[in-house]
Amino acid sequence: MSIQAVLFDFDGTLADTLPVSFSAFKAVFKQYDNREVTNDELVAMFGPTEEDIIGGNFKDKASVLQGIHDYYSLYEKGHFEEDFQPDQGIMDLLHLLKGQGVKLAVITGKSRRAFEISTGALNMTDFFDITITGDDVDRPKPDPEGIHKALNILGLDPAEAVFVGDSNADILAGKAAGLRTYGVRWLSTFQSLVYDVSPDGIFSNVDEFRELLAKEIRIQDN
Repeated sequence: MSIQAVLFDFDGTLADTLPVSFSAFKAVFKQYDNREVTNDELVAMFGPTEEDIIGGNFKDKASVLQGIHDYYSLYEKGHFEEDFQPDQGIMDLLHLLKGQGVKLAVITGKSRRAFEISTGALNMTDFFDITITGDDVDRPKPDPEGIHKALNILGLDPAEAVFVGDSNADILAGKAAGLRTYGVRWLSTFQSLVYDVSPDGIFSNVDEFRELLAKEIRIQDN
């Protein structure tokens, strides 16, 4: 059965937004909770939306709403720093897939608000046929709910799609949903070096994945 769709995680997979997110989280945890949090501590909190991460981990509950407000302000501002740019290889891949009629979906734990900040800043808004954010599910990854929801909307079976992500939770979700699932380490910051279950492949650059598409999914460059 031919592949009709490629489903992607977002942070650390399609966009190098993890450093921006880490920086914004660290700032609000320091200001409102008087806590120095590490990247590893933040990754351990990931899964829920940004609002739920702050709401669930702030010790000072009275500061949650202001912390959320400031997080989004800092997160948006970070997209317009001089060194923040979209990855050209990923943009080329999305253009190629879109041009070949392959359905594109994003399954992310980000809130809809954060996702729209990033895709707007990176000119990615028009690529995706389906976007499932953390606001759209009851159970975030590693639960496969978001993947199942995307497949149902697209009207596809698991065998007709592949899932791509940078974290252990991504691999667990993709495999639980029955998809061919790939781990990627092609951006400056990604979440996982080890996985609880083995992905079907691990890619350190976009060209490797593009070659797999050409060979296994029968997508050809124009």
